[in-house]
Amino acid sequence: MTVSRSPLGLPRISARVRILLWLLVVMAVALGAVAVTVRSILQRDVDHRISQLLTQETGEFANFVPQGVDPDTGGRFDTADRLLRIYLQRQYADPDEELLGLTGPAGDRPDVIRQRRDLPPDTALWQDTASLTRIRASQDSFGTLERPQGELRWAKVEIGPSAGGQPGAFVVAFHPERERAVADKTFWMLLALSGVALLMTTGIGWAVAGRILAPVRLVRTTAAELTEQDLTRRIPVEGRDDIAALAETFNAMLDRLERAFAAQRVFVDDAGHELRTPITIVRGHLELMGDDPADREETVRLVTDELDRMSRIVEDLLLLAGAERPDFVRPEPVQLAELTADVFVKVRTLGEREWQLDGVADREVRLDPQRMTQAMVQLAQNAVQHTVPGQRIRIGSRAVDSRAEGDRIELYVADHGPGIPPEDAEVIFERFRRGTSRRGTRTSGAGLGLAIVKAIAEGHHGGVELRRTEGGGATFVLTLETDS
Repeated sequence: MTVSRSPLGLPRISARVRILLWLLVVMAVALGAVAVTVRSILQRDVDHRISQLLTQETGEFANFVPQGVDPDTGGRFDTADRLLRIYLQRQYADPDEELLGLTGPAGDRPDVIRQRRDLPPDTALWQDTASLTRIRASQDSFGTLERPQGELRWAKVEIGPSAGGQPGAFVVAFHPERERAVADKTFWMLLALSGVALLMTTGIGWAVAGRILAPVRLVRTTAAELTEQDLTRRIPVEGRDDIAALAETFNAMLDRLERAFAAQRVFVDDAGHELRTPITIVRGHLELMGDDPADREETVRLVTDELDRMSRIVEDLLLLAGAERPDFVRPEPVQLAELTADVFVKVRTLGEREWQLDGVADREVRLDPQRMTQAMVQLAQNAVQHTVPGQRIRIGSRAVDSRAEGDRIELYVADHGPGIPPEDAEVIFERFRRGTSRRGTRTSGAGLGLAIVKAIAEGHHGGVELRRTEGGGATFVLTLETDS
C-alpha cells in the first residue's frame, strides 16, 4: 500500500489505494447482501415446504377418517387406536418427519402409536412425553415447539371417541434442523466464495487501477521533472477516455507554459540587448560630464534623449509581451470605411508627404479599432522614415473575394521609397531586426515597430505581408479574415 505524508504530516493514501478500497467495500457489501438474501430465501423455502408437508399429511388423514375401511372387518373402524395403527402402517414418512398416533383423553399422558423408524433418541418426539402432552392438550391444529433438542413443527387432527373407545389424535411432527443446516451451509459457502472473490478482486483491481492511473502518475512524474530550462517533455496520449483527455489538457498546459517562458526569455534577452547600449551611453556621458554649464547642458540633453529612447523600447517590449494574452485584442463591429478614413486623417501629420486615400471598403467587420489604428499608424510612420518630403504615401482598405483563399479584407500602406531588398523581407518583422541594409534616411528606432504590427495582425488571426509597390517602393498589407 502506497502511503505518503502530506505537508501537515498527515498520512496520504494514493488514489490507487482509495479506488481499490472503495471497490472492495462496495463488493463486500454487495456479496454480503447476496449471501444474506440467498440464506433468507432458502430459509423461507424450508418453512414453506414444511407447511405444505404438514398440510398435505393432515389433509390425507382427515380424508381417510370417514373413508377408511378396516381390512379385518371390511367395515368402518370401531376405535381410534385401530384407525391410527392401520393408517400408520400404510404411510412412508420423510427422513425428518414423524407420524404419530395419540390415544387417551386430552391433558393426560397419551398412549403413543408410532412407526418403526430409526430417529435419534434425543430428538424423537415419541420419547418426549412433556412435548406430546402439550401437543395433545393444545387447541390449535398447527404449531411450533422450541425444545432443548431443537425446533419442532407439528400439525394435529383430532379423532372423536367411538362407542366404548377413547379419543385420539393424529400428529405430524417435522424436525427442520437438517433442512436449516443445509441453508446455513449454503450461506457460509457463499461467504467463503465471496471472500475468494474479494481476494481475486483485490489483485485484479490493483492491476487495473494501476493501468488506468498510469497516465496520472506519468503526469505527476513529468510535472516533478519540469524545470524552467526544460519544458519540452510531453505525455503520450493513448485512447479517447478521460485519462487521455487529462493528458491532452496537461500537454496543452505545457505548450502554453513553454510559449510563456519562451516569450519571457525573449523579452529579457531583447531588453538586455537593446537597453545595454543606451545605459552605456548615459553612464559614459555622466562620467565625463564637467563643470562647464554648456557641457552639462549638452550632457543632460543627450542623457534625456537616451532615457526617452529607453522608455519607448520598454513600452514596445511590454506591448509585445502582452500579445500572448487573450485580451490583447478586443474585437467589435467596425465600419471599415470609417476606420480607414480616421487613420488617414491621423497619419497626415506624421510628415510632409503626398498623402493619398487610395480606396476604402464599405463593409462592417469585427476587429479591435484601437489596435488596428496603432498598426496602421506604425506602418505610416515607417513609410515616413523611409521616404523624403514630397513622395507619395497611399492609405487604403479593400475587400478580397477569392474562392481559393476565402473572403478577407486588406488594409495597406504603400510608399514610393527605395523599397526593401528580397533578402530582408522575412527578417524585418522580427524584433530588433532592420534588415541587412537600411533604406532611406537613418532613424533612431529600435526595430520593434514591424514586430508590433505583426503581433496585432496575428492577434486578429490574420497576418502582415510585404509587397512591391508598382513603380518602386514597399507596400505593407494587413490581411484579416472577414469573420475575425
